[in-house]
Amino acid sequence: MQKKKIDNEINADLLQENSQPCEQDSAQENVQENINEQKALKEVKIKKVIGHEARTNRWGYFFVAPFVLAFLIFNFWPTINTIIISATDLQGLRNDYIFYDAICPSCKGEGLTVEVDETGSLVMDVFGNIIEYDCGACKGTGRVLPIAYNYKRLVNDRFFWGALGNTFIIWMLNFIPQLGFALILAIWLSDTQLNLVGKGLFRAIVYMPNLLTAASVALLFRSLFGFGGHVNAPVNQFLRIFDIQATVTLANGEVVREAFNFFRSVPFTRGLVAFIQWWMWYGHTLILLMAGITSIPTSLYESATVDGANSRQTAWYITLPLLRPMMLFILVTSMIGGMQMFDIPFLLTDRFGGPDNKIRTTVLYQYNVSFMGANDRAYGSAISIGIFIVTIILALMIFFFMQDRSDLKKRKGGAL
Repeated sequence: MQKKKIDNEINADLLQENSQPCEQDSAQENVQENINEQKALKEVKIKKVIGHEARTNRWGYFFVAPFVLAFLIFNFWPTINTIIISATDLQGLRNDYIFYDAICPSCKGEGLTVEVDETGSLVMDVFGNIIEYDCGACKGTGRVLPIAYNYKRLVNDRFFWGALGNTFIIWMLNFIPQLGFALILAIWLSDTQLNLVGKGLFRAIVYMPNLLTAASVALLFRSLFGFGGHVNAPVNQFLRIFDIQATVTLANGEVVREAFNFFRSVPFTRGLVAFIQWWMWYGHTLILLMAGITSIPTSLYESATVDGANSRQTAWYITLPLLRPMMLFILVTSMIGGMQMFDIPFLLTDRFGGPDNKIRTTVLYQYNVSFMGANDRAYGSAISIGIFIVTIILALMIFFFMQDRSDLKKRKGGAL
């Protein structure tokens, strides 16, 4: 009996030991099932959220589509088409063009050109015969590859480089005073210590010239400084009141006095174009600079004031360094706008950038070549690509010289 009792106890212990792992396994299985259920619920919720966001985000494409379509039609395709036309021989009123084996525009396919002197007259030999020689553009063959001809002509075109120089001079005459004047006003109007009254009204008045169209402004100044013989413009009429007139010596030696013909003077016309550009855009530059100054933390100015810094010191050591990104943006966008200067020089002068072609900008020259005279649209397209390349080079130079040298040194030090 005792032995049977002992055996029963041993069997019960064994059954208990064997049942414990089973219970543990079942518990682990339950926990794992709960975890899987929670994961499944989370995945369902995530899918619902993603599906809702995807359905909502589809409306973004609807709102962006008008801009994308307008950009592709009016910006991207014209750019591609300009590159294509610059590689052709498209001229005049033709709509057909070829990309190779075109008639040489310099010699009209004859392979020969004549020599002319500085006055444009034909040069003849001692026997009175016109001097002819092989055309340098086609090497006497009368046929050229249009893309090579157009871009070689662009590189050697002194009128293009002269127009580029005119553009740069007028832009510099406009931009330096524009940035300086706008920077002084921005610092002055943003100074918390001065606490000026009517700043909003002043900013609105300063910005108003930017709302005017360039065509109306150009015609206004042309009428103010015009020269019309006996019927003079308001400026000449005003000067005549004070007996201020120009003196002109006639061919017979007689000296007469007449109204000033302002647009025969290169310095005056250049200065007037630069002034109009400055007057129209310095308000825009002022608003951008004030926005940049507003983004600077006021705690920096408060700390500087506590340390005893005056307005000049805070402007020099806090405002100007932290305005570097905004000034870089203004410089690049102003340079791009300056390279595209067209309407003011076109309407203020004789449509060719006179006097002496010193007001002819690159875009005005491109317009004269493409749509006036011979209507050489292929070469005009090449000029447009040349302006684009020059703009990119100038923008890269501005980025290089305007970047923060201290950051560069830190990066180089970290790399080492």
